[in-house]
Amino acid sequence: MKKHAIENIRNVGIIGHGGSGKTSLAEALLFAAGIIDRLGSVDAGTTVSDSDPDEIERNISITSALLPHEWREHKINLLDTPGYADFIGEVISSLRVADAAIMVVDAVAGVEVQTERYWQMAASRGLVSLIVVNKMDKEGADFASAVESARDRLGCNVIPLYVPIGSAQNFRGVIDVLSEQAVVYSGGKASREAVPADMADDAAAAREQLMEAAAETDDALTEKYLEQGSLTTEETRNGLRAAVIAGNAVPAIPAAATARIAVDVVADAVVSYLPDPTQSPPLTAAQGEEQIELRADPEQPRAALVFKTMADPYAGRLSVFRVCRGTMHSDANVYNANRNRRERIGQIFIARGKQQEAVASVAAGDMGVIAKLHDTVTGDTLCDEHAQVILPGFDFPEPVLAVSVQPKTTGDEEKVSSALDRLREEDPTTGISIAADTHETLLSGMGDLHLEVIVGRLRRKFGVAVETSTPRVAYKETVTKTVEVQGKYKRQTGGRGQYGDVWLRVEPLERSAGLEFVDKIVGGVVPRNYIPAVEKGVVEAAQRGVLAAYPLVDLRVTLYDGSYHNVDSSDMAFKIAGSMALQKAVAEAEPRLLEPIMSVEVAVPDEYMGDIIGHLNGKRGRIQGMEPGPAGMQIVRAQVPLAELFAYATELRSMTQGRASYLMKASHYEQVPGHIAQRIVEEAQERKADEQQR
Repeated sequence: MKKHAIENIRNVGIIGHGGSGKTSLAEALLFAAGIIDRLGSVDAGTTVSDSDPDEIERNISITSALLPHEWREHKINLLDTPGYADFIGEVISSLRVADAAIMVVDAVAGVEVQTERYWQMAASRGLVSLIVVNKMDKEGADFASAVESARDRLGCNVIPLYVPIGSAQNFRGVIDVLSEQAVVYSGGKASREAVPADMADDAAAAREQLMEAAAETDDALTEKYLEQGSLTTEETRNGLRAAVIAGNAVPAIPAAATARIAVDVVADAVVSYLPDPTQSPPLTAAQGEEQIELRADPEQPRAALVFKTMADPYAGRLSVFRVCRGTMHSDANVYNANRNRRERIGQIFIARGKQQEAVASVAAGDMGVIAKLHDTVTGDTLCDEHAQVILPGFDFPEPVLAVSVQPKTTGDEEKVSSALDRLREEDPTTGISIAADTHETLLSGMGDLHLEVIVGRLRRKFGVAVETSTPRVAYKETVTKTVEVQGKYKRQTGGRGQYGDVWLRVEPLERSAGLEFVDKIVGGVVPRNYIPAVEKGVVEAAQRGVLAAYPLVDLRVTLYDGSYHNVDSSDMAFKIAGSMALQKAVAEAEPRLLEPIMSVEVAVPDEYMGDIIGHLNGKRGRIQGMEPGPAGMQIVRAQVPLAELFAYATELRSMTQGRASYLMKASHYEQVPGHIAQRIVEEAQERKADEQQR
């Protein structure tokens, strides 16, 4: 691929709800550009974008795909993104390096849930957008309705750039509103004709909209339009481009990607109306303590942002980057400003799906791929060491669903850990942690499907199979009244015996106080050298608990009396005595189970407020408050037991059609209600019996 001046580059993300036809549109654009000689199919798993086995198996996009191609002497870096919420991290990173977005809307369904969500993400980045109403050849397709739903739900000024000729099985082309010609397709080939007589009024009304939008961008055009009632085609085109780049107008195009109808006019619109890298909002970067603006100038010191990392079985780690300033050269040294490490760049590639083309350099505004960087991961900045800058990284959402993972094969723990770390490099929305209380390895992600894909990749890419289960709740035990007990350990087996005798007072403390051991021995009834052994016995017994083998917390244990034997006493005897005394004391002190309570914050549309509050109440939740949130959402705050929340991400998505989201964090511990505590204790006893039988 030849080099292109920066003004002839377009960096465009394709976004939209799952199933709207984003990948089919990307495939059709590559076919129209002559990059591929055969149109692939999502259903058949033959598209350039969806080349991963998981994508082929499920017929959905899971990762974003960079698809550079040429059109009318321009280079278009197309970023095909997933539509399912589980893979939102791929959308976030793609929009971070795009200058514009193609929002794909299903002509039958109109604007759907994820369409709204991704639109808001693009708008927050200040990205210019183009709407493609896809699947116009499907039964029930309605271009006017889809455009109206975009105006209502996205809150933008949508203006048809083309209007459809027919719909469903009769969809055969579009009317070019600006040139006042019909573009009719047969077998994917276009021919221009006169506008059908029965559509002349629709075309005229659409042209009037375009002229109004164009006129509003310039005082001279406004004056001419008001005086003469019209603008020339060129004036309208230039004014409309200014309106689009300013975010005041969003062109809409009807299309049918799989039938190759209007795909070429989509490519024309990308080139004609979407901004080049110099027309996007300026990038800011940290230079020491200062914030500076970076101009997309290929002659300035280089700075590139790595926005995607892939683990290739042959090439190793692949880093996909966008050059924000300067020029990246093959066989050069760069500096990772985030890690304070030098990196050696080998060969730079232009990648398209599984295909790679070696290039000598990639200049500002363009994108490329580097293999085998040692320390660089997604979000890092590569720059010149003498002109260090750090570009803002990515604000990925926290994982919302977790499972416990165990290797199926004993001894594979290290392999599983290493593989999970590699996968997290590829997908920063993956979480890996060790539970402090249960010592489980927890794998967390954005939803059920996300976790399924990760587990599948562990097996396919790294040859390790794991089993998953619901994480165990880190219950704790405590006491509710003060008792005093004796713990006496005495053994005589011939020769020297064992003797340890202690009196303990056990009393409850406030929540989060932990375990407190107090030495109140006077008069040497228990020698000083044995007191640490008593404490050790108490602490070890507290870790095992009494009710259900959960740790004991929030109690004070006071050693206040005891006795010893000059010959038979030992550290071990007093340790056992301390352990026996604690277990006896706790059993008499009315022990209770404690459970972790989470602070939950749910962002929910108004129409689902009642359902969400009722659902939280059904989970033993306590509503703490409600307040208005951004973008017409309401924020519900509640405290809910962790045991009720393991499936909440899936339930919330189902209840609200994916429109709600939530955050949670640990708050405190509370007593478990009696009937639930009884069930937990019984389950613990069954587990203990099973372990003893094994």
